[in-house]
Amino acid sequence: MFQKKTGKPFIIGEHHELLFNQAKDIAAGKQGNTIFNIAPRYSKTEIMVKNFIAWSLAVNPKAKFIHLSYSDQLALDNSEEVKDIIQSDEYQELFPYVQIKKDSKAKNKWYTTEGGGVLARSAAGQVTGFGAGAVGESDVFSGAIIIDDPLKPDAADSDTLREKVNNRFDSTIKNRVNSRHTPIIVIMQRLHDEDLSGYLMNQNPDLWNVTSMPVIKPNGTALWSFKHTIEELEELRKENEFVFDTQYMQNPTPKEGLMFAKQDLNYFDHEIKEEDATLGFVDVADQGEDNHCLVIGKLLENKIYIDEVLFTKLGTESNVQMTSDLINKHTPEFVRIENNFGGSMYKSLLQPLTNEITMLLPIRAKGNKHTRIQTMSGFIKQHCVFRKDYERGSDYDLFMTNLTRYTKNGKVKHDDAPDAMEGLCKMVRSFHSHLWK
Repeated sequence: MFQKKTGKPFIIGEHHELLFNQAKDIAAGKQGNTIFNIAPRYSKTEIMVKNFIAWSLAVNPKAKFIHLSYSDQLALDNSEEVKDIIQSDEYQELFPYVQIKKDSKAKNKWYTTEGGGVLARSAAGQVTGFGAGAVGESDVFSGAIIIDDPLKPDAADSDTLREKVNNRFDSTIKNRVNSRHTPIIVIMQRLHDEDLSGYLMNQNPDLWNVTSMPVIKPNGTALWSFKHTIEELEELRKENEFVFDTQYMQNPTPKEGLMFAKQDLNYFDHEIKEEDATLGFVDVADQGEDNHCLVIGKLLENKIYIDEVLFTKLGTESNVQMTSDLINKHTPEFVRIENNFGGSMYKSLLQPLTNEITMLLPIRAKGNKHTRIQTMSGFIKQHCVFRKDYERGSDYDLFMTNLTRYTKNGKVKHDDAPDAMEGLCKMVRSFHSHLWK
């Protein structure tokens, strides 16, 4: 279809093959909600919007799609191109049973004669009166929500615009599926660590199949040399390293820099069988968006191995039992509990549930939190060792995501992991000060 439309062959790269195969898996019901992160102008819209929708309607003319992008105009243009493909002589020769209703003249919403069709909108706009997929179960692929570049690059630094798209997804978009079997496909270049891809992976990592396609592969070669040679990519990196890492390498980092970048931390992948001491720190959070955090550190010589963590938004009624279970599992000698906001009461709830070996010590944090974290950051990066064998979506994964997203200026919404790490390290340095003299 591409060659018939443009008069040029489609030059297939390995990332296209990956898109083709995953698109077929989605249509076969083998793969559900999917995130594709890929650089701009690498054919993602051509494949996963225009041709995937046209091909899917050939498979099932009753299929219903909602297509969203950062602007109404872009979504409408893509919708119009799908119609043009379907109405082309080449498509009709192959699939004459796919016909567009004669009264479907609008670009933003149109139907096939079998009841399938497309609704095209801005990702930040209203999506009502139309559902994607089929009601109930279906033996054939019946459509999807396809979100293509929901955020404009020059809007990525706006908290207001990012949150508008993310909130729209939660409040409206995800509810426009006609069945829980209807997949949602997000295909975009990364623009910010809290763009829609980052937001979805952080909120519900288990619900998404994620495929990230950096333009420079791990072996140092170009992903699609027809588009960019490795030399051209290195020149692009020199022009603007931040844009290159974000949009081309799919590795967004805040412009102000990260306090605990992943590459600056130490990692281990084995069990700690013998330790000199075990200590814990609890950062209490009972409600709201803060996470309740318990960090278990095992001291070996002058390194603190972060063996296990509890990192949850569940309230006290649930997390007090989870906290005591983890303390009883590791039997640390001391556990400090930050008591600025309800910590004293939490200690009284926790005490009857914990073993007799562990001493619970309340402590009141003093001074500016960011200053405390900043002061301890060098020590954390030099002397703390983190697991690298944790499972995606686990408490440890959420904890590490929270820690490694903390910025150097401290202007982040959630700082529970770095706050707990600061508390643990201050405690260890106080109790075992001889190790760092």
